[in-house]
Amino acid sequence: MSNPSLSPELQSFLKGLETEFDRISPERRELLKSLGKWIGEQVQKNQPAHLIVICTHNSRRSHMGQVMLALAAQYYGVPGVHTWSGGTEATAFNPQAVGAMQRAGIPVEKVTNGDNPRYRLNLDGLPEAERTLFSKRFDETPNPSQNFAAIMVCSEADEGCPFVPGAAARFSFPFRDPKESDGTPLMESVYDERLRDIGREFLFAMKCAIQ
Repeated sequence: MSNPSLSPELQSFLKGLETEFDRISPERRELLKSLGKWIGEQVQKNQPAHLIVICTHNSRRSHMGQVMLALAAQYYGVPGVHTWSGGTEATAFNPQAVGAMQRAGIPVEKVTNGDNPRYRLNLDGLPEAERTLFSKRFDETPNPSQNFAAIMVCSEADEGCPFVPGAAARFSFPFRDPKESDGTPLMESVYDERLRDIGREFLFAMKCAIQ
C-alpha cells in the first residue's frame, strides 16, 4: 500500500511497521479490530470517523496516536477519518515526542513559542484544525464534542475517565510512558520505540477498517 502524497521516507517507515504486525499480541489484535470495525462502519455509512486519542497530559502518547492514525488513514486511503488528541489536563506537546516523529520522517514543525507552543503537521489533505498540534483537554476546541471514538492510551486516563461525554464509542490501548526515559542515554531510542509501538498498532487497526 502506498500514497504518493507521503514522502518516500515516510512510506518506508510505514511499510516497516506493517512488517511488524506479528509483534502484536492476539488479545491486543482483537481490541484493535474492534476499533477498525468502528471506523469501517462509519465509512460505510458515509459518516465521518472522528477519533480523539486521550492520555493524562496530552503531551506524548496521545499526540503520537493522533498523528499515526492520520498517517494510517492516508496510507490505506480510508476516507472521512479525522484525528484529534486531548488530555484530562493541558500541559505542552513534549519536544522529545516531536523529535521522535521528525526522526521517522513525519513533517512536524514548531510554529509558535511559549509554555504550550503550537506545532504544524504538514500533511496534504488535512483540514487546518487537524494540522495544528498543541496540548489541550479532550473536551476543548477544536476537538469534536459528540459522535467520536475516545481512544485511551494511558492507564491513568483510562481509569480517570470511565465515561467520556459525547463519545459514541470508547477504546483502551494503554502504552508505556516514554517519559520514564527522560534525561537518560536511552531517551531517544525509547521515544522512537514508543512511536513505533503506537504506529504499528494503529496502522493495524486502520487496515482492519478496510477489510
